[in-house]
Amino acid sequence: MTSFAPQIVKLVKTRDASGVSLRTYAVTVTGFCLWVVYGVLLGSWPVAVSNTVCLGMSAAVLILKWRYERDA
Repeated sequence: MTSFAPQIVKLVKTRDASGVSLRTYAVTVTGFCLWVVYGVLLGSWPVAVSNTVCLGMSAAVLILKWRYERDA
């Protein structure tokens, strides 16, 4: 679940998101959204909570990508 943390730290420090694929993170965020919904519908809180954490972190990378590409 913390695999996105190094990417977030690097993006914040360097303010350079050129190495981040917008499509990849858009698909990743969409996938985590679907997993959260699936976990909630199933009543499986471990699935929902763990994917919510991953969704938040991958969404942070996506937001930083948009922010730093727009500012460039």
